[in-house]
Amino acid sequence: MSTYAIGDIQGCLEPLKRLLDRVNFDPAADRLWIAGDLINRGPSSRATLEFLYPMRDRLISVLGNHDLHLLAVARGHRQPNTKDTIEEILGDDNHPEWIEWLRTLPLLHHDPALGYVMVHAGIPPQWDLERAKAHAREVEAVLQSNQLDDFLAHMYGNEPSVWKNKLYGVERQRVITNYFTRMRFCTPEGELDLQSKGDATTPPPGFAPWFAHRKHKCREHKIIFGHWAALAGEATAGNVYALDTGCVWGGTLTALRLEDEQRFECDCSV
Repeated sequence: MSTYAIGDIQGCLEPLKRLLDRVNFDPAADRLWIAGDLINRGPSSRATLEFLYPMRDRLISVLGNHDLHLLAVARGHRQPNTKDTIEEILGDDNHPEWIEWLRTLPLLHHDPALGYVMVHAGIPPQWDLERAKAHAREVEAVLQSNQLDDFLAHMYGNEPSVWKNKLYGVERQRVITNYFTRMRFCTPEGELDLQSKGDATTPPPGFAPWFAHRKHKCREHKIIFGHWAALAGEATAGNVYALDTGCVWGGTLTALRLEDEQRFECDCSV
């Protein structure tokens, strides 16, 4: 049995199928991890959920910002924007089942036996793993509760830009969600810059990639993440595995076999 972690699919179903064929993926024996953003912006968002949903008991995915956006649109708290490719999902008779499945997905997955942690965007440098897991569970509990609509209605926004223990309610939930699903650059104290989307070599003054801070409290853990296509799969720190290689932008779709850290890629331009 092998375990394959794959970066942002974003509705690029045909490259996903080619990549699974390339690694001879056996759904009866192997396991699939996905680093969030299953859908949106790509050409086959509905078909991607149709393909993955029957495998839900044999795969693990964390929530990405595009997955959360779909929840917000489906529940009437956001309008699709012109670049979205999620309306075909909402027009499918199966979409309520898919939405209910998505809201059960975690923000953080930790497998102590394999020695990996997976998130969509990252873990802020001031949180150790136990704190990160606890804060992820806070938002996961809200997503699976009758507070879902209140959360989605207030989810969008860049403030607060830094964690404080005294935060509560929707502001607390928003900054936790932004760390796990939107973060790229931050300060050593975890202050977020959510505007900059360049590569790791172009941080705003006073900021650095979240994984580059020398005193990051999760330094000893292997962290899988997606979200940051501009990195092109290269993270400038040990124990960090960047898997978003820009499939939806014509790049590649990348899989990491966790048992031996071998990477596999599939061209997404054709």
